[in-house]
Amino acid sequence: MILSKYLIGAALLAPIFNTSHAQTAPPPAPLVVDTPMVHDPVMAFEDGKYYIYCTGHGITQLTSTDRRHWTIKPDGVLPAGKIPAWTHDSVPGFDTHIWAPDVIKYRGKWYLTYSCSTFGKNTSAIGLLSNTSLANADGWKDEGCIVSSKADRDNWNAIDPNIIVDRKGKAWMTWGSFWDGIQLMPLDRTLHAKRGAKPVTIARRYANDETDVPPNPTSKFAGTNAIEAPFIMEHGGYYYLFVSWDYCCRGSLSNYRVAVGRSKQVAGPYLDRNGKDMRQGGGTLVIEGDKREFEAAGHCSAYSFADGDWFVCHGYSMPKNGVPLLIQKKITWTADGWPTL
Repeated sequence: MILSKYLIGAALLAPIFNTSHAQTAPPPAPLVVDTPMVHDPVMAFEDGKYYIYCTGHGITQLTSTDRRHWTIKPDGVLPAGKIPAWTHDSVPGFDTHIWAPDVIKYRGKWYLTYSCSTFGKNTSAIGLLSNTSLANADGWKDEGCIVSSKADRDNWNAIDPNIIVDRKGKAWMTWGSFWDGIQLMPLDRTLHAKRGAKPVTIARRYANDETDVPPNPTSKFAGTNAIEAPFIMEHGGYYYLFVSWDYCCRGSLSNYRVAVGRSKQVAGPYLDRNGKDMRQGGGTLVIEGDKREFEAAGHCSAYSFADGDWFVCHGYSMPKNGVPLLIQKKITWTADGWPTL
């Protein structure tokens, strides 16, 4: 408070006295951490530097040269006042807390997709930003809305986007949380919905005719189809669909886990290791809480970097009372082509 008063006083005296030699407070030192608190992390690499984008006010950003020591950008990707106005018009109650971004380089530009929503409801929207370089922190340009959902109109939720470009260079977006599960839709060359395209369900937590389903402890609106956070990775001639099962965001009460299926085509069908269709509740478990370090783990992404294939997610730390922390694990592929950690 004393410093604030001093700065205000100096500003008032500036017209009277020459303040060219006045000292101002130095900018705060960068905050560097080795166990960053993140939720829904995605990662990218450009010019020797790794970038994490994750849920937070204005989209949280962290950078690192070694994936061990991370520097936090204090004001995020979209500081206060720079969040596009259309987001508030589309989603009543949405403020500045942006969920579950995704990042991809496509046709020479970087794109960030992000989620605007309120907890437990499906009036939501997925937005798009573009930039020429991840290093250009102030260069993100609003590219509008890709898709939106509305309660009483749509049986899906427009959050948790992930964009995948197939072998032919065609872009697709998958997204979804609860309701009728994971959706997929082709995009045009601007990464907006392709004309005439409609979402198709590619994964559910339970088969439609399954009746022995536990109740949802978090929302009376979302139903019991506890699946979200899709991410598609290509490897060895297959597309691998990772999804998160069950419930996040409850700290030490969370039971999040990640399952996977695969398909020769982006559009599916995605089958688990036992051949069960993910639209009927199929999925092979990849990671869950070990009940020692992490109570639960989920909302993943997966990448091929110079040092191998890596799986990234957040886990709810048991020693830290459920705080979500970054998890990175190297992927090992079985002889028949399934990811293990």
